[in-house]
Amino acid sequence: MTGIDTNILVRFLTGDDPKQSPAAERFLKKNCTAEDQGWIGVIVLCELVWVLARGYKYTREEIATVLTQLLKTAEFELEDNGCVRRALRIYQEQGGDFADALIAQRNASVGAEVTYTFDQGAAKLSGFKRLKG
Repeated sequence: MTGIDTNILVRFLTGDDPKQSPAAERFLKKNCTAEDQGWIGVIVLCELVWVLARGYKYTREEIATVLTQLLKTAEFELEDNGCVRRALRIYQEQGGDFADALIAQRNASVGAEVTYTFDQGAAKLSGFKRLKG
């Protein structure tokens, strides 16, 4: 298994750098196969969503498409795949931040009935409850 960092995925997905983008594509094709997958951690996914939204102005729909493709690609293994799928569904259906949805889903996966937050936006998502302060 090969670990993949956010910047490799960004270069691969956006094709924005004349040297790094082709290098990222060659690397992924050579080193990530269905038999020997590339590992994409949840922190990398959160960074990826943030970079695509803020830096590249991807829409929510475009980001959801990217995440869906990563989940479907046999050459990649996503950390906590089930939580990522549920967080993606929340991100698509309820809005809010992907990272917040993923936090709630990962917490629920270890037995947390609810995740408390001061964040008004996160508190609107499934799995959160707002703590007033």
